[in-house]
Amino acid sequence: MAQVLILEDRKTLHISGVTDIDCFNDYEIRLYTELGTLTVKGSCLHINEISVETGDALVEGEIASLVYGDKVTRKLGLKGRLFK
Repeated sequence: MAQVLILEDRKTLHISGVTDIDCFNDYEIRLYTELGTLTVKGSCLHINEISVETGDALVEGEIASLVYGDKVTRKLGLKGRLFK
């Protein structure tokens, strides 16, 4: 299955295939995706949108790095549903 990451000017990140949110703060957002854990690092980070139905998320802020970790999938949990 395909996953799409679109990074615009290192300020806006569109992500597909998000299954859950692990943790987030102004400097790091850790997401579970269909291809593994994705860690977004930077400053002034926030999750603008997330869709339970489509698994799409929109992250904004000063994005410094994107790092994939182990392939662990989880269904969209309580934190993810808060942003629906």
